[in-house]
Amino acid sequence: MPSTLREINIETGMPFVKEALKHMETEIGRSKKMGVRVLKIIHGYGSSGTGGKIRREARRYLEDLEDWGKIEYFITGEAFSIFHEDTRSAFLICNDLRQDRDLDRHNNGVTFIVL
Repeated sequence: MPSTLREINIETGMPFVKEALKHMETEIGRSKKMGVRVLKIIHGYGSSGTGGKIRREARRYLEDLEDWGKIEYFITGEAFSIFHEDTRSAFLICNDLRQDRDLDRHNNGVTFIVL
């Protein structure tokens, strides 16, 4: 049985935003074909600590994908908590999320995509 949780790093190699978004888009499609239910994206938070371009643009793009019905929803790392309704809903879809190292760590360098 395929894992229902998958993790990818779109900031590896310090790509430009356009390349990182293309990588994310490709991996979303690949994950859907694999039967993955939740894709964890590591995008970093920017070297300045104020939020990098990849993080901002990835989340903007995910908002569009959600609006277009291409993904169910996404959870920012800052909101990935047992106290967040979307996180608790995601637990029902992907029990492996309960064991994720970023749970309740408010990590703004990651985003979870419920496919």
